[in-house]
Amino acid sequence: MTRPARALIDLKALRHNLSRAREAASGAKIMAVVKANAYGHGLLTVARTLAQADAFGVARLDEGLALRAAGVQAPIVMLSGVESIQELEQARDQRLDIVVHSEHQIAMLEGAPPGTRLKAWLKLDSGMHRLGFPPTVFARKYIRLSECAAVIDTVALMTHLADADLPRSKRVAEQIAVFEANTRGISAERSIANSGGLLGWTEARADWVRPGIMLYGISPFADDTGTDQGLVPAMTLETRLIAVNQVERGDRIGYGGTYICDQSMPIGVAAIGYGDGYPRHAPSGTPVLVEGLRCPLVGRVSMDLISIDLRPNPKAKPGDRVVLWGEGLPAEEVAAQAGTIAYELITRIAPRVDYAEIDA
Repeated sequence: MTRPARALIDLKALRHNLSRAREAASGAKIMAVVKANAYGHGLLTVARTLAQADAFGVARLDEGLALRAAGVQAPIVMLSGVESIQELEQARDQRLDIVVHSEHQIAMLEGAPPGTRLKAWLKLDSGMHRLGFPPTVFARKYIRLSECAAVIDTVALMTHLADADLPRSKRVAEQIAVFEANTRGISAERSIANSGGLLGWTEARADWVRPGIMLYGISPFADDTGTDQGLVPAMTLETRLIAVNQVERGDRIGYGGTYICDQSMPIGVAAIGYGDGYPRHAPSGTPVLVEGLRCPLVGRVSMDLISIDLRPNPKAKPGDRVVLWGEGLPAEEVAAQAGTIAYELITRIAPRVDYAEIDA
């Protein structure tokens, strides 16, 4: 039997969110970040839908190769760069741009086979302390990379914001100041802003912005939703009720009997669970929509099934639609209930969940 769990990908929403990014960017170029299977939305589907982006950002070589194999001709930037000569040669052959963030990558470019030519972005560690060169050596690394025969055009400059999800963070302003101080006087394209930087700090826009999560209709900020930012959810995760049971007061629901019914009540069973990517730690009370009405989860999430208190929708019956997040129910809200972030929800959809595109 085919499982009814589906992830609906709204192409119109994706285009809307790109337009919202354009509006916020105020003329800066858009590098649409499509790493991690386009945040769980389908790499090729999203790239084709967002063909008006100026470039695409990926994390790894295989993502860039998949885009080129599908005919994507726009610039593609490998945000983690390359890790071997073999990867460097593949990036060269497929015209992939690379981010350079470590000494061994510069050395690799300096020793690259004759005829190797790539565009490079040099990354400054302005305070996140993950990838990038610290300010103390950044100028020297820039000179070496600029003199490298394997690098075409002018080396572009990049950093990454650590606290852009916190709209009042002083650290963002500090990182921007560090970046500006260490790139002053260099004539090169610059990129600072991720989604949070784009929406929250006009001074982070620079020449290129790198929206990721906002393209999928989810807010980058910790205290609101995509709707608050003028975005539209691009993924709706849905399933169906497969059973409705009448249980009595005192009955225990699910593994471990962690939920005890306080009265006689209808319990719905929906065909989705942690085997599909729904968060196992979502507690009782986490909302779902049953035919558009909010109903709370009860008991533990199991591999294939969840149980739902149907008192808010007593007419519910097997076959009725259940929305886990997306249309009418922000992923941000579900994530908060489950003690995680919306990024994790949308990128952990399991392969057995069907995908369907809508373009209403």
